[in-house]
Amino acid sequence: MSLITTYCHLSADHFSVNGELVATREKDAADSWFKQIYKEQEIVYPKFYKMDALSQAGFLASEVIKRVNKGLASKYQDDEIAMLFANQSSSADTDLRFLHSYEQNGAPSPSLFVYTLPNIVLGEIAIRNKWFGENMFAVLPKFAPGFFVDYGQIFLSTGAKAVLVGWLEVMGDQIEVFVALVESESEGGMDFNKHNLSKLAGLSHA
Repeated sequence: MSLITTYCHLSADHFSVNGELVATREKDAADSWFKQIYKEQEIVYPKFYKMDALSQAGFLASEVIKRVNKGLASKYQDDEIAMLFANQSSSADTDLRFLHSYEQNGAPSPSLFVYTLPNIVLGEIAIRNKWFGENMFAVLPKFAPGFFVDYGQIFLSTGAKAVLVGWLEVMGDQIEVFVALVESESEGGMDFNKHNLSKLAGLSHA
């Protein structure tokens, strides 16, 4: 039986894991909200500063989930953890920044161009953790629990023993992030089904 064992939420002002608040945004701080979390959690990964906002959001969520599951890295082989993410705006936040760089400077920014695909966040997390399992990023009209359950079960039936599922919607100051760890072999958690995923996510859906 597949179980949801850990989950986290990231909004424009709050960051929580398993329902417990881990960070609150300081609006007057010099650092961006995601950089505030990075420093507060004492994460050491310099490449974080080069990532776009979408990749930073997914990276932070995956890091906090890993910390709650301290044995995650040793529990599974490097190809047994899959990732399944989706959002509504694709990479539009970075696309607009890329367009602005072209209009303002007369030449597009290569550092932004790298992130003009939403699935780059999957690559960033995979490189960080050396995870080589299946991965997929979809663009959907809205959060759809059935999509995650159906595709997550496919991954779990074809070699994966854990799946990181996530809704990563980052568009300017509009931040709606929900990421959960689903495991096929666990002693505790909630059944991985549409009802439970919807309840934990707390996001609007059809």
